[in-house]
Amino acid sequence: MEPKDTIPDGPAEPPVQVEAQVQAVEPSAPAPVVAPVPVAVAEPVVEPAPAPVAESGAPATPGKPRPRGRTTLLIAAAAVLGIAGGTAVGYGVQADRAPTPLPALSQPNLAYPAKALPADKVPDPLPVSQDRQRKTEGDLRELLVSKPSGARRPVFPLQENGWRSLDEYATEFKSEDYMFETLAEADIRRIAAVNWSQGQYRDVSIRLVQFRSGAELGASDHANGQLGYMPYAKDGAGNEGDPIKGSGNGRYFVYKAVNKPGYLPVHLARAIAQRGDVMLDIHIFDTAPISKKDIRTLAERQLERL
Repeated sequence: MEPKDTIPDGPAEPPVQVEAQVQAVEPSAPAPVVAPVPVAVAEPVVEPAPAPVAESGAPATPGKPRPRGRTTLLIAAAAVLGIAGGTAVGYGVQADRAPTPLPALSQPNLAYPAKALPADKVPDPLPVSQDRQRKTEGDLRELLVSKPSGARRPVFPLQENGWRSLDEYATEFKSEDYMFETLAEADIRRIAAVNWSQGQYRDVSIRLVQFRSGAELGASDHANGQLGYMPYAKDGAGNEGDPIKGSGNGRYFVYKAVNKPGYLPVHLARAIAQRGDVMLDIHIFDTAPISKKDIRTLAERQLERL
């Protein structure tokens, strides 16, 4: 510190010595341990829950849990009792009523007249157009199409009477036993048949298979059974065929030619249809191609006669 340039007027004051007082830091005495004073804490007052009251109004037994489903059982029991009571009351009401008399089983107005109608008042029978059964009730062989001009006796002719028995007809199928049993169960009635040959190697066969009227739809089932496998190449024609005009389910088919070394080619055509209780089945065999027109025309002619 630099000296002052001015001199004070009074005597100089003695310098003040500042003594540094070093205070020894003594460790503070430990604070006295004060014992905790218990403080009274107010506990919440829990009021006792009211005793449960039963449905009847009396307090329930304390400490015993209420059984579950009791109300449901009571309601179910009440419903059962209500139904039983209502049934009993209704039965009693019906039992107390007087019985209602039933009409007599015999009706005098339903008796046949004592005398037949005069001949001039007898109604005419239905025409064939309205009752096709009149056609098939007669000689079924007369409904077969006539042989074309130039037709000759086949190599393996049928019986001269034009009928085929069931066992003879079944032999025309691969599964003879199955066809015999199936047709017998379907209540087959009779089979009219005709065969002829024409041209060099052509053979034609027609079958009219009639079934009895009843619960079984024999003719329809037989036709549908034969039509079912025709689209397949293994046992059928290998194609869907074409519909026969005037038939609901009839179709005609032309097979693919079968060629084997050393043999003439084999051509086959078939037509299947059903009308009423008669199923028709037509086959044409030839070594020359068979046109669709040939089998279609023959099938339409035969169907028109049924």
